Order: sequence, then structure tokens, then C-alpha cells
Amino acid sequence: MEFGRVSPEELAVTDFTLPPDAELTLSTLKATKNTQPLQVHVGCAKWGRKEWIGQIYPPKTKDANFLDEYVKHFDCIELNATFYNVYSADTIARWKAKADSNPDFKFCPKFSQSISHIRRLKNADDITTAFYEGIMAFGDKLGPLFLQLSDNYTPKSFPELKLYLEALPKDVPVFVELRHKEWFSVAENRDKVFKLFHDLNIGAVITDATGRRDVVHMTLPTPHAFIRFVGNGLHPSDYERVDEWVLRIKEWQTLGLQSVWFFMHQHDEQYSPKLADYVVVELNKALGTDLQRPNFLEQQGSMF
Repeated sequence: MEFGRVSPEELAVTDFTLPPDAELTLSTLKATKNTQPLQVHVGCAKWGRKEWIGQIYPPKTKDANFLDEYVKHFDCIELNATFYNVYSADTIARWKAKADSNPDFKFCPKFSQSISHIRRLKNADDITTAFYEGIMAFGDKLGPLFLQLSDNYTPKSFPELKLYLEALPKDVPVFVELRHKEWFSVAENRDKVFKLFHDLNIGAVITDATGRRDVVHMTLPTPHAFIRFVGNGLHPSDYERVDEWVLRIKEWQTLGLQSVWFFMHQHDEQYSPKLADYVVVELNKALGTDLQRPNFLEQQGSMF
């Protein structure tokens, strides 16, 4: 992922401190009265990573078998493949079958760019219908959906965003990622859009990227967290940032958080499994969970 990438010089002086919780976060969690154990999921964005051969994928693993291997190590995936194509139910069913070996596995499909970036949520009913028809073939393997708006999708498009979200099916959870700076720099825009999410029971993606600290908005319109963590090649700050996230998730758990989806990204994805492993270890210690750890091949063993 290139979003939020900075130079080594900028990295050295970046303040990674997580902002305080937004008022909406506190009110949302306190109103939840959650009595069920916190659901925690950790995964990556893509399974087709050749860099993981010899690390978590066996030597000579073929492309066609990457998903078979991925589901052995993680319990979810931020499915970016659906951003580039609207897949048929037949294709989705084949992916689902590969994940049946992991009873806890969930796919979290990203809305097609045809919807979000090309049509910009306008006149997109036909593509949206096709998108949903395909992903519903995941059945019990379907996790929440993820709508990413482009960097140039400004608050001026709020009416179109509102109309589109209001028309979405209500039976599958949706999270929205905002990127344009004016969603965050102008308090009126920020308050209005997060209130809309709250009223529609739609979650807000929090993307923790070095060069865009404004996107680390710490606002939960629903009692569910969807975190996209962008690391910097196992730089020491990666671990410090994870530690702070674990503490914050623990705080949210005590307030009533119902679920957290933590997706690992790196500018160089060869490092994603190792930092994801660190996330799993630290979350298990802090939350008392028993998340599965990636199983590294002996010569590339985990450091934790």
C-alpha cells in the first residue's frame, strides 16, 4: 500500500500518538451494554503474495493455491480483489470452498471501484446489485463490507453519499473509509458524516498511515472497529504503534466494543505476516483471546 508513505526523514519525526477518542465513540460504546465476548479478527489484504513463499507458504506453492495456504494462518482477509472486479457467485463460491477448512474465517470484500471511484456512488444501482449478488455466495464466510472513497471524494458529495448508504441492504455490516482531508479538517463536515454513519448503523474505517494522521480519526459510529494499519517495514515504530493500538482496543473492550477487525498492510508486503503475528500475540495477552498465529516455516520463524 502506498497511501500515507513518507520518506525515512519524515518517518523519524512523525508523532504516532493515537488521538483521544471522539465523543461519539464514547457515547456509542457506553450505550452498547455488550454482554458477549469481544470478537477479534486479524488478517491481511491479499492472499496472492509471492513474497510469502518460503515464509508462511511452502516452497513452490502455485498461485492457484495461495488462498488454500492463506486460510491456514489468518481468520480473515480484507478482500481487495473485489475492488478491481465484480465477481460472479460461482467464483465467490470457489473461494469460499477453499476457506471451509477454517471454521472461523471471514472474507471482508471491498466495494468495486466501479461503484466508488468511477461512478462515485451515482447511478450505481446495477453494479451494486451485481456486487451483492456475487459476495452473498460467501454465505457464513461473509464478514463486513468495506467502502473506500477516493482521495478526491469531498464533502461536497455528502448528498450522494447519504442517498447511496441509505439504499444499501441492512443485513450485511458496512464500513466506510474517508480520505479527503476536508472530511477531517472541517468540524462541521466531520460531525455530519459520522452522525450519518451512526444513524444508519454504518461503521467508519480507521486507517493508521504515517503520512495521513488526520485519517486516524478514532471515531466509532457503531460498536465495531475496522482498523487498517500501514506499517513501515518492521521499523521500531511499527511495534510501538501496535502496542498503543492494543491498549486502546483493551479500553474499548471495557466500554462495550463488540468486534474489532485489524488488517495489516505494509508498503513492502513481505513484512505483513511478521507484524501481524506480533499483533496476534499482543492482543491475545491483553484481551485473553486465543487467536491463531501465522505458522512460519522453520527457516523464517517468527520473532515472538
